[in-house]
Amino acid sequence: MVGVCGSDVHYYETGRIGSQVVKYPFMVGHECAATVKETGRAAKRVKVGDRTVVEPAIVCHKCDQCRVGRENTCRNLKFLGCPGQVAGCLCEYIVMPEDCCYPVGNKLSLEQAVLCEPLAIGVYSVKQAKLSEKADVAILGAGPIGLSCLLAAKAEKAGACFVTEKIEERIGMAQKGGATWAGNPDREDVVKEILKLKQGGMDVVFECAGKQETIDQAIELLKPGGKLMLIGIPREERISFIIDRVRRKEISIINVRRQNKCTGATIDLLVSKKIDADFMVTHRFKLEQTQEAFEMVAGYCDGVVKAMIEF
Repeated sequence: MVGVCGSDVHYYETGRIGSQVVKYPFMVGHECAATVKETGRAAKRVKVGDRTVVEPAIVCHKCDQCRVGRENTCRNLKFLGCPGQVAGCLCEYIVMPEDCCYPVGNKLSLEQAVLCEPLAIGVYSVKQAKLSEKADVAILGAGPIGLSCLLAAKAEKAGACFVTEKIEERIGMAQKGGATWAGNPDREDVVKEILKLKQGGMDVVFECAGKQETIDQAIELLKPGGKLMLIGIPREERISFIIDRVRRKEISIINVRRQNKCTGATIDLLVSKKIDADFMVTHRFKLEQTQEAFEMVAGYCDGVVKAMIEF
């Protein structure tokens, strides 16, 4: 089973994400769960028949980045569905190193196993933010990654969680996920409304939309000494900050690159029921309906949050 991610749609619509440019034909897809069909002779952790969460990042374990625990910036990283690295998982069979395979038995459904990939980004984002208990947070953008940040923050006992989103159906999803407040910036001044409720501002803002307007809103929302977590992927080559406000508030800006070594922790959160993400799956498609799935996600149609492609 494969989930359709916003980054897959970037490649589908524009053929690139920043410097990563597709050379056609190219297979995308990196959110997947599978049943093991065959193993190599040296395999010890997985066996034939195992239901498995697939970690999409293939790392070398040898470079300077891997040696200091930064496998997400491995010098020799190969990531499923990235141009020039390795073909994606939108197919019936893939071959992966054993350390990218996490057997889950019957503890998780295949859909829940697929959700581990975006959820792990939320878990890693919250880990990088070093949330203190009862910290007040805002999440700008309630797509799968924004909702993953919300669920991870709630699991870490964050305080008030404010969510902004332009798609009405996703506002409802944020409320299902436990948001303290959720609002639409096309309908109201979300910065003003949030600061009415928390006059001191936010401890952390998770920017999950990849838009200049949400980056600007984040700066306004943060209290002095707050942290801005940049998670959304802008389509533009450059973004900007009002440096006077960033400097005077001494805001820390932290980029989040995927889900460094958080897949196992995410599986544990799902198995223990500390996170329930089932509501995020809104649409299901067969393989032959893949284009329809991508068009739906690209157009934000029918309240789609996470579309799954079943094999």
